Amino acid sequence: MFGAGLYIGRAGSSIGRILQAHVRQIGGREEVTLLGTGLSAPVPKAALANGVAGHAMDYDDTQLSTSKEAVYGLLTHPTTPVLAAVLATGEKEKIRGKDFLLAYILGVEVECRIADAINPHHYQSGFHSTATMGGFGAAMAVGKILALKEEALIRTLGIAASMASGLRENFGTMTKPLHAGRAAENGVTAAWLAREGFTAALNILEARRGFYNAMAGGYDESKIAGRLGRPYFMQEPGISIKPYPSGSLSHPAQDLILDLVKEHDLHAEDIESIEVGTNSNVPNALIYPMPKTALEAKFSIPFCMAIGVLERKAGIAQFKDRKVRDAKVVQLMKRVSLYVDGELESLGYDQVRSRIRIKLKNGKMIEGRYDVARGHPEKPMSWAELGEKFKDCASLVLPRKHVDEAIQLVARLEQLETLRPLLRTLAGGKDRRAKRLKKSGSRKWSHTRKS
Repeated sequence: MFGAGLYIGRAGSSIGRILQAHVRQIGGREEVTLLGTGLSAPVPKAALANGVAGHAMDYDDTQLSTSKEAVYGLLTHPTTPVLAAVLATGEKEKIRGKDFLLAYILGVEVECRIADAINPHHYQSGFHSTATMGGFGAAMAVGKILALKEEALIRTLGIAASMASGLRENFGTMTKPLHAGRAAENGVTAAWLAREGFTAALNILEARRGFYNAMAGGYDESKIAGRLGRPYFMQEPGISIKPYPSGSLSHPAQDLILDLVKEHDLHAEDIESIEVGTNSNVPNALIYPMPKTALEAKFSIPFCMAIGVLERKAGIAQFKDRKVRDAKVVQLMKRVSLYVDGELESLGYDQVRSRIRIKLKNGKMIEGRYDVARGHPEKPMSWAELGEKFKDCASLVLPRKHVDEAIQLVARLEQLETLRPLLRTLAGGKDRRAKRLKKSGSRKWSHTRKS
């Protein structure tokens, strides 16, 4: 639920403002909350805008793999599409906190099982899995809230499958977070249509012309048949929480460079070169050797290494355009190289094992290896650390009082009889940004109604 902090944090960004303007232009009934804005929108469009905001910082969670044949980080960021859809639908349907949690957990379970079973060729050929499979999770979560029966839920999958899309060539642009928002919106739309009797194939995943074969050339039936909730994916293998607002494949190396810099008190002027070794799937996703923008920097090992050395931090404040273009950062990025390490490649792709070798100008060599990053189930973040991450995001928009109140409400989410207190806190109130949006927008729009 702390993922909502990501939605709030980017609500006031250029990405958030563009989506809010788009939704405002479309118009429609004031139904549910656009987090961090004080505005309300139709349910599907709120899911879209909140979903885009939730993925914009690349700070959302990462699905793990159940086998070495699968590829860590190339599956989904499971929470964002599901949470955006559940927040919007749950608010409209006036569900309780425990019903909200159940729908969210079931949506993530479906999304992760479908993604875990797909042939890795799906991602490697260019599809963005959060986009293509996030809609399934969102659809099933909304279907649960709407109390759809089995046959209607199966039709919901069929509808969602034909709306699945999203290409990795758009990594490093505003379109990448659009993938997550569209998946959330598609999930809402699919479930609503199925409720009204809209028809679709009843074997959309496994059919010869269905999702798995068309999008990936096949799937592993043993990873999905009879596996739902046995155990829940959140329990095993688990979900990894991001410690940094960047592509998850950079995180073990990001963890390692920060620890090495602090342990050896390293400074940029002392470093001749930094070599980062990984498996062959990492360069396939971290595609910017010399990024020009903060969005590109989120998929750049050279930037992650350079900023780690220069600022000894890798938070929201570090992933800014001005940081990427800083002369010191640019010069150090030129001394960073990414290569495929034969030993790490032979160990499989289920984890992003990373090795760093730092050659100093005095000839000394410093090196280390991390197999997982902080936030992985093997190195979990504490409740306090999760709270600090939420504060880091939400404080960009909300007053501190609202941030603290939201944390307290999340801690007892299961006991809430309605989501209204939490959503009212997360809405952002009548802040100046919301006033500007209302003043410039359609008459159909106003601040979120008081509850």
